Amino acid sequence: MRKIVDRKSNAARRPIIGVIGSGEGGPRELAYLLGKMIAQKGYILLTGGGPGTMEAASKGAHEAGGLVLGILPSERRIPRKGYPNGYVDIPIYTGMSDARNAINAKTSDVIVALSGGAGTLSEIALAIKSGTPVVGLNCPTIDIDTCGLFVKVSSVEDALREVERYLKTRK
Repeated sequence: MRKIVDRKSNAARRPIIGVIGSGEGGPRELAYLLGKMIAQKGYILLTGGGPGTMEAASKGAHEAGGLVLGILPSERRIPRKGYPNGYVDIPIYTGMSDARNAINAKTSDVIVALSGGAGTLSEIALAIKSGTPVVGLNCPTIDIDTCGLFVKVSSVEDALREVERYLKTRK
């Protein structure tokens, strides 16, 4: 039986937690554990839907029974190798390449950033500019005015505590 939700209120909506990081590698064990714990909390996981950190987080969430959104760089009719990874439940084909980073930044309620490259940095900047809080897990310090929207942590448990702290302030 489906739960009836008042669409005018965000109170009943499940939070969407973005996990961003390298598509070429990165801290896969941390990403896997993070994805798993996000799903166990009942949150929806959003990633770029590709390999590396994105795939590891998606796998963790998938194996824990969570819902995984993948915001993909390519079009459905012209797929990019590795996109979507095998754990994405809902692939969103944007055809926007790196411009899709704006969707990741603006759709997530909170983002957890793992070490990555220029794409990860652009998502962090877009998120902060959009007012989306960012938790940096083993991520370099950001040396700009983040308006209190960036906090650095060193463990998955601390990252989830910060996610929950941010979620409480949005209500």
